[in-house]
Amino acid sequence: MSLTPTLLQQYDRAAPKREDTETATVALGCFWGPDAKLGAMDGVVRTRVGYAGGTTPEPTYADIGDHTEALQIEYDPERLSFADLLDVAFRSHDPRHQVGKTQYQNIVFAATAEQRDALSSYLDDSEYDREGIETRIEPLEGFTLAEPYHQKYHLQSKRWATTVFREAGYDGADLRESPAAATLNGYVAGHDVPDAEQLGVGSSDSPEADGLQG
Repeated sequence: MSLTPTLLQQYDRAAPKREDTETATVALGCFWGPDAKLGAMDGVVRTRVGYAGGTTPEPTYADIGDHTEALQIEYDPERLSFADLLDVAFRSHDPRHQVGKTQYQNIVFAATAEQRDALSSYLDDSEYDREGIETRIEPLEGFTLAEPYHQKYHLQSKRWATTVFREAGYDGADLRESPAAATLNGYVAGHDVPDAEQLGVGSSDSPEADGLQG
């Protein structure tokens, strides 16, 4: 079995609707890698990359100002919790050190009172001393979508995949918001994805091993 427009459409139709998901926002360096890593997680439904944490109006990649590259994650709260995502985020970097360049700094955003409480509980129960970590902990004041070529960056380099999305009638926004694209972006970046076979790719084999060269 291989990836087809029908498999893409079926996978996306079966995914939880936006109103049934919750959203987390983190910054963990260059957003391409975290987009793939967290997009591969069981329970993550959609991802998108953008800019957050600063005050510069209408940031872009060429003029990011004081913003940081960030990732938004829509997840199914029946399969994954905010604390689960916090655990992955904190283990994806060294919270005791912060990079100098604002564009690539590590930030955990809290968008709601519930997320603030969950973040406090996570830190209280963790090995990290809240006064001793350099990771920025901030409220989410806004999120600006990054340019289309940054969305699902790893997937967009694979012609075998992008061709199928075009055949299915997906435009750039559809690709960005597609649950199938989030899963496949993680897969082509080398992460194990639990339901890859639903999309016609092996759970642990590389695309090249499947004869799916870019």
